[in-house]
Amino acid sequence: MFYTSTRDKSLKVTASEAITNGISKEGGLFVPCEIPTLTDADITEMVGMSYIERAKKILALYLTDFSKEELDYCVNGAYGGEKFDSEKVAPLCDLSEKAKVLELFRGPTCAFKDMALQLLPYLLTTASKRAAPDKEIVILVATSGDTGKAALEGFKDVDRTRILVFYPAHGVSPMQKLQMTTQEGQNVGVCAINGNFDDAQSSVKKIFTDKKVAEKLSENGLMFSSANSINWGRLVPQIVYYCSAYCDLLESGAIKMGDKMNVVVPTGNFGNILAAYYAKQMGIPVGKLICASNSNNVLTDFLTTGTYDRNRNFFTTVSPSMDILISSNLERLLFHLSGEDDAKIREYMNALSKDGKYTVSADILEKISENFAAGYTDEDSTLETIKSTYEEKNYLADTHTAVAIKVYNDYEEKTGDNTVTVIAATASPYKFAKSVIAAVSGSAPKVPEFEMAEILSKETGTKIPAPLAGLKDKKVRFTSISEIEDMEQCVYDLLGI
Repeated sequence: MFYTSTRDKSLKVTASEAITNGISKEGGLFVPCEIPTLTDADITEMVGMSYIERAKKILALYLTDFSKEELDYCVNGAYGGEKFDSEKVAPLCDLSEKAKVLELFRGPTCAFKDMALQLLPYLLTTASKRAAPDKEIVILVATSGDTGKAALEGFKDVDRTRILVFYPAHGVSPMQKLQMTTQEGQNVGVCAINGNFDDAQSSVKKIFTDKKVAEKLSENGLMFSSANSINWGRLVPQIVYYCSAYCDLLESGAIKMGDKMNVVVPTGNFGNILAAYYAKQMGIPVGKLICASNSNNVLTDFLTTGTYDRNRNFFTTVSPSMDILISSNLERLLFHLSGEDDAKIREYMNALSKDGKYTVSADILEKISENFAAGYTDEDSTLETIKSTYEEKNYLADTHTAVAIKVYNDYEEKTGDNTVTVIAATASPYKFAKSVIAAVSGSAPKVPEFEMAEILSKETGTKIPAPLAGLKDKKVRFTSISEIEDMEQCVYDLLGI
């Protein structure tokens, strides 16, 4: 299995090289040259497997230069032991007969990013021994909240790595901020920026592809890699949980072999829903991929009109991990749907950079419509959905999962499509306790974050996740704030070079 770049399909690299480099030199994203397939027999075999066994089977199809022993080491290390508080790792919960919630937040940072970022450090250190044996890897991350903490936790004190995280100073929840600024580990660095996530992501990508910066790092025995979903090593583990969800539906009797499942994903950067698209292309019977957006509904507009336009108002919402106007992983989808036309992708991405918008061809839009549906919800509807879901379904959803539930309800009502549907639940409600309390009880008390969590626990009879409860007495380590134009120097300062 080889990988190519969305902006230069003449390239062919191994999985190890794709994961170690993170992004192609010309700025493109690595994608598999071919998508492996699963037969009905393969799926039936996986039904009787544990999550760890399913992960090994799927990953072996994509990471063909990893030995069986290496994959065993990586997967067992990521999902074994007591890192996840569910034996199923990513369990399905009934919301109704047809709607199932895929809980992806049972890991050490209580967000879906753990599903990939507990595995990525193992993949990256194993891959870099082959692809860059003389270099120490610097993980550079832009985060809208959850990726930063999950990456920090995954990479803390991992040999031959350092990790630097940038987050919008006023664009994450208090709990997300506390998770990052109290991070332990000798190889970690965290800095806020005066700007939004798109500012952080664009600046990180610019630094990442700057030849002068790369040369300076190389002189010091360092090289960049990424823990954002632009790195294939971040995306490929996410394919596993959609394959696993289908197997769990089969195991429970909710569907029969060959029946389709729909998937609803609250997404901003498009990586999580793209993983479901790859699962569908592999042979998992997926019907509609339903993209759920908040008020920053650039993806909803694109998937329904074919025009991507980031020239719009940016909203800071109660679902901050989706407050994104530049959806990086969309580039991968367009590469596949265009027939791997790298020239067309360069044209689209150059237009996005120059003019802030592009419009895809009619044939690409037709293929998008065949696979995807999209919807969005505003702030009031998000909070109303948290309340109604809790009162009517006895399920406490966070502010991102609520977006997905509302969009699913709207889609079902509009289309009459009653296909069994998997709704991706991306974070614990306790990461956004203030908003969840306000939704459930009508208002949020003016108290410190941990008192807020305790009130939510008492009012709903649910338990504060141990990783969040443990933050209460941790010391804040990182307080720096950088201007966007100073981020490059901030990287040098954090690295001490």
